[in-house]
Amino acid sequence: MAAPTPEAIENARLKVQQAKARLQALEARAATLSRKADARRKIILGGLILDAARTGHWPSDLADLMDRISRDHDRRAFEGWSLTDD
Repeated sequence: MAAPTPEAIENARLKVQQAKARLQALEARAATLSRKADARRKIILGGLILDAARTGHWPSDLADLMDRISRDHDRRAFEGWSLTDD
């Protein structure tokens, strides 16, 4: 087998760099899609919980869940809010 030329080595390096870039782009896209799916599930589940709390017999259970909110930033999102708000 002949010794590799500097050009062949450089071409191989370039292909490796391009493959790494494609891999990183695919991983980033997969992570983005995963975050979007998670956010969608949370939104849908939140809507279902709110609907059940408004129409069902468990508003006190929702209040108990809201009492478990530990971060001040998250608590502020619910200041002045009630189940009857839309």
